[in-house]
Amino acid sequence: MAIREIIILPDKQLRLVSKPVEKVTPEIRRLADDMFETMYAAPGIGLAAIQIAEPLRLITMDLAKRDENGETTPQPRVFINPEILARSEEMSVYEEGCLSIPEYYEEVERPAKVRVRYTDLDGKVHEEDAEGLYATCIQHEIDHLNGVLFVDYLSKLKRDRVLKKFTKAAKRTGE
Repeated sequence: MAIREIIILPDKQLRLVSKPVEKVTPEIRRLADDMFETMYAAPGIGLAAIQIAEPLRLITMDLAKRDENGETTPQPRVFINPEILARSEEMSVYEEGCLSIPEYYEEVERPAKVRVRYTDLDGKVHEEDAEGLYATCIQHEIDHLNGVLFVDYLSKLKRDRVLKKFTKAAKRTGE
């Protein structure tokens, strides 16, 4: 397992549409392990493979909550070739952030519930309903697989401001 570099806005790779994973191989399992290590170190609750410059339809997620002692029991989940099958009419708003857009948070409105289909690391296909933080997170990460960022849901003014800020920062660091 290795911590990988997370690519940051305005990196153009973040706009790529990721390719489907053909089959679960040892390389895909290693990639998922690296993604978990990278995500936990960041720290974050979700990571799409494209965020570490791997344009594959693979997501890692861990929405574990802290217990009364402040401890968490990891609940790592892997979503291969995830797709949203249905969206609720009802909407919800969550403050979202992104490891590829560090230290920037904004409220985003998305469907409150979604039905998602994905393959796990054992090659089994699952369908399940997601709501709350899970629904928001899976939609956010699937957006990454399609080259969409959460800032794309903001007003043009806010989006332009954040893009300008990160473009300037990238020029300063010589990226």
